[in-house]
Order: sequence, then structure tokens, then C-alpha cells
Amino acid sequence: MSNMKYVVEVEKAKEASGGRPSIGPVYRSLFAKDGFPAPIPGMESCWDVFRMAVERNPNNRMLGQREIVDGKAGKYVWKTYKEVYDLVIKVVNAIRTCGVEERGKCGIYGVNCPEWIIGMEACNALGLHCVPLYDTLGAGAVEFIICHSGVSIAFVEEKKIPEMLKTFPKTTEHLKTIVSFSKVKPEQREEIEKYGLAVYSWDEFLQLGENKQFDLPVKKKNDICTIMYTSGTTGDPKGVMVSNENIVTFIAGVKCLLESVNEKLTSEDVYVSYLPLAHIFDRAIEEVFISNGAAIGFWRGDVKLLLEDIGELKPTIFCAVPRVLDRIYSGLNQKISSGGLLKKTLFNIAYSYKFHNLKKGHKHVEASPIADKIVFDKVKQSFGGRVRLILSGAAPLTPHVETFLRVVACAHVLQGYGLTETCAGTFVSLPNEMSMIGTVGPPVPNVDVCLESVPEMEYDALSSTPRGEVCVKGSTVFSGYYKREDLTKEVMVDGWFHTGDIGEWQPDGSLKIIDRKKNIFKLSQGEYVAVENLENIYALVSAIDSVWVYGNSFESFLVAIVNPNKDALERWAAENGVNGDFKSLCENPKAKEFILGELSRVAKEKKLKGFEFIKAVHLEPVPFDIERDLLTPTYKKKRPQLLKHYQDVIDNMYKSANRPSS
Repeated sequence: MSNMKYVVEVEKAKEASGGRPSIGPVYRSLFAKDGFPAPIPGMESCWDVFRMAVERNPNNRMLGQREIVDGKAGKYVWKTYKEVYDLVIKVVNAIRTCGVEERGKCGIYGVNCPEWIIGMEACNALGLHCVPLYDTLGAGAVEFIICHSGVSIAFVEEKKIPEMLKTFPKTTEHLKTIVSFSKVKPEQREEIEKYGLAVYSWDEFLQLGENKQFDLPVKKKNDICTIMYTSGTTGDPKGVMVSNENIVTFIAGVKCLLESVNEKLTSEDVYVSYLPLAHIFDRAIEEVFISNGAAIGFWRGDVKLLLEDIGELKPTIFCAVPRVLDRIYSGLNQKISSGGLLKKTLFNIAYSYKFHNLKKGHKHVEASPIADKIVFDKVKQSFGGRVRLILSGAAPLTPHVETFLRVVACAHVLQGYGLTETCAGTFVSLPNEMSMIGTVGPPVPNVDVCLESVPEMEYDALSSTPRGEVCVKGSTVFSGYYKREDLTKEVMVDGWFHTGDIGEWQPDGSLKIIDRKKNIFKLSQGEYVAVENLENIYALVSAIDSVWVYGNSFESFLVAIVNPNKDALERWAAENGVNGDFKSLCENPKAKEFILGELSRVAKEKKLKGFEFIKAVHLEPVPFDIERDLLTPTYKKKRPQLLKHYQDVIDNMYKSANRPSS
């Protein structure tokens, strides 16, 4: 691993000792070889981030929303930094008037919008802990978070008020005040006041703070600015305590990284805000935009209209989760295949030519300017025509989608990796480096990183291909889980945060995430199965959209629940004279045989061991989803919940597969 050109070694590897496994060398980004970038002078808290932007660029556009005229969405209407600041101060004075105590907890619940950010900045000003509430964690989550963190005031989107009422009376021992992002219906007002709470429409609340003036408290680097609850795949949500320093350090690291690759952000940049602000990815990126005095435009809250919002806003930076990029990819593919032979041929020629040049090391702007102009401009226009950076995070992006977008989007497509606990982006791939496809790139220049061996999974951080649990140290690492010292101790050892993800260093210093430490189980013959890795291999079958692999220690083989790809299965049925709609095809034994055959083909190709082959499948027409609590909000599989949901199906698969064949 001698030529890891994008990282520098700052500590030597350590052999296993004192009951701890061995640890590979500690690396940091090449861009931080002379030390981490210093935070911007005077910027110690999230409030400073905003305050300094207002001082520097008072008349820049800050928050934009589409005007709705006669039920139709029109142009974006903007509030400047100074206008937002004035609103924030009114909200601050209103919060103080309500008597919220210092370091109190303030909930925010609703879709991204200007009021969300205004509420968040009011928390930053007062040193309150901002606690995002979100219902994708399931109905009980909002109640759990309010009670666990002790939220006393909550800003709530009008259409979420009924959800809020469902948490009464449990939450009312903490909650004293509810503020709507817009209006409050009379019957809801009555219901809330019946429980002794104060409730305000947005305008009423602003008036509450009209002629009042309060001094803002002093805020320190290590003060907590937000408690962000993350779902985890098991157990109760955990409250990750994010400090001012975490966010300020993140901003400095991203600034250094973007400047090092000539992609510096300016106040001219425009961001489209649609990924939930309740998650660290969007929250941290929006702080970066605010620190640059740039513009943030909000979507209307409907995924089907997202591309239309983007067309109107014309953002320069687009952040996405793979689920969104997969949608865009299949939409583009349908357009291409239905475009007639000539157009299709032209597209394919342009694609191979540009891809070839990118692989040779050309930058994306010079790989094929002609193809960009004639063929790929339509793709560029579908993102509004001005996007220069597409950032993907929260879950792995499949290599074919990443490759495709790198060729056709006429923008840098970068994949990142980080956790709420590491304040979002901890690794990010670099522009124009085709070799980094399928990796999350090198570390961001604000953390040290090492791999720790996981002997029970046979991952060795000291081998020639170093693999192990990814561990992170630095000022972006969280302060602990709120009121859960026990869980904090499990993951923080000597200042190193253990992510639970298994990584593999690539020869150039970028990292590939290959597995998850907890996703390992034993079969009855004592063999360990690393299930995430297997699912990634089986996901290569084009006839399936998603696969959950299961095995337990009483059985000697694996079974799987598969979401087949509708088009692929219907095509197979047509070619093989099998009749029926998608649902009945999924129940057809011949279809099962076909999918099982495809899975075995990939398993042979990838030289899997016998016990890693899937011996029985169940075809599930309804995709795994968040609504049934089978996936986390970032689309990771909740294995215990999947097991509960499909227990009978699994028992039957084992029964019939164990039956001696006649």
C-alpha cells in the first residue's frame, strides 16, 4: 500500500495487545499533511456561522420558496440574509417571552422550509438544543424523542399537528408551547389548550416578540447545538449530541477540500433543500452554504415534482441519496431506450467515447465537449442546467449508476460517507478520479482514520489488502449519546469512534465500505456468514431490485426474500409463455426457479463458498419500505424487523427445502 497518494501516514500500525485487536496505520488527507485547516477566525458556534454571513452579505438571497398562484407553483421568492436575521431575532424574543430556560430543548417537526431554518437559527442564537423530530422512525418515535430529550417548545408544520396530538398526554409533561409553521385550525387550538399548552400561529408568535429586546447568551465551542436522533437498525433511537465545534470543523474541512480540488463554494452558489433537515447530511451541508452567504431554495415537498422545482431553481449543487439517483437513472434510461434507433445509437457512441476518455484520465469537461453539447446537454438540463457538483451520501450508490452519472451528468459526481456521530461527511471521493468509483474516497481533511482488525470476521488491518472496522478521531466526532453513557462507551475507545462499518483501503488511499460488523451470523456447521457482503454480490443480478439474505444457527444453508424487478420478471414470463400479473408471477414456482438460477449464476461467477449459496427464495412483489418499518430512513435494512415480518415465510422455506426430495 506504499503509493497511497491521497493520504499521509501519521501513526504506525499496532499489533494486537491487551485484549484489543491489531490496528492499521493512522492516515489523514493529503490536503491536511501540514495540519488540519484552522476554523475561520471568530467562528466558534453555529450562531457565528449565520451572524458573520449576515454581516458580510446582508442583501444576498438566503431562503427561497415557490410562490403558489391559483394553485400553480410560480417563481422562487427570496428572503435576504438580513430579512431572515430580523425574523430570527423576533423568534428569539418570542421564545424568551415564553420563558424557555437556558440550554432548553426545542423540537422542530416538518418538511424543509424557511421556518425550519429560522427556528434552527433561533436555537443557535439562544444556545438551545435543537431537536429535530421526524416520523419516518415510526409513529412512536416523535413521542419517544420528546420525552427522552425533554422538549419544552416545538415548531411544527401545520399538517403535522394531528401527529403531534397523538403523542398527548404522554408528551405534555415536557411540552409547554407549540408554534405552527403557518396557521392553526380552531379545533386543534382547542384540543392543545385543553392540555394546558400554549399554541401560536407563526404570525402570532412573531408578534409575541415584537417590542422586546433580550441579550443573547455567550456560546462556546463545546456547547451542544443539536441532539439528532438516529434510528439505528435495532432498539430505541439514540440521541447524538452534536456540538458547535463539530459543525464549525466540518465547514472548515469541506472548504479546504473543495478549494484543494478547485471547486470552491461562493455566495453565487444555489442549493436545493429537499433531503430532510432532520438528518445530519442536509443540516451540515446547509450550514456550509450559510457560511458562504449562498442561496438555499426549498422544494414543495413532493418527490414527483422535485425535478420541476429543480428546473425552476437551477441549483449549482445537488445532494442526493442513492434512492433519488436510482430514480433519475431509470428515468433517463427509459427516455434513451424509447428514443428510436438513431438516437439510441448516437447516445451509445457518445457514451463509450466519453467514458473511454474519462478512464484515460481526462477531466470531465474536456473528455468530450461535443458529446456534452449535442447528446448530454438534455441530461444537464434535467438538473436545471447549472449543477456542477452532485454529492451522494447516506447509503452506497451502485457502481453502474455512479459511472453512468459521471459520464452523462456533465457535473462532478462524488460519493461520500459519514455518520451522524461524525457530523456527516468523513470521506468523499475526488472529482475526475474514475478509479474511485465504488469507493467513498479519501478522508476529509479534518479527521484521522484507521482500520481495526475484526478477527471473528477474518478482517485483518495489517494484511496486504488492509480490511477492518473504520475508526475515526477528530473534532467532528460527537460528544456522546444523550443520557446513554453505556452506549457511548461501547463506540468510543481512547478517543476513537468505532463506526461498525468494515472498510478496505484502496491502493490510492480511498476507502471502500465492504461490510457491517453486526451483520454476521453463524450457520449450524459453525460457518460465519457476512451477510452485507453477500447481498452486495447478489444485488448484481439485474432481475432483482432488492434482496434480504437470512440464515440462522439451527440451519446449514441460507434463504432469501427478493423484490424482483417488475420489467425483468414480466419480460421473462413473456419469453417463457408464463401468464399472470406481477403478483401471481411472484407466486409462480417457475419464476422462483428462474430467480434462484440467476442468484446461483452470480454466486458461481463470484466463487462463493457452498454455504453462501441461496437455497430457497420467496418473491415479494411489494418493495421493502419505511412505512412497514423494514428500512431505516436512510434505506438500511432493519434485520430484526424483517425477520419478524417474514417469520412464517422463512419457516416454510426451511421446511420445504429440508424435506427429502422424492
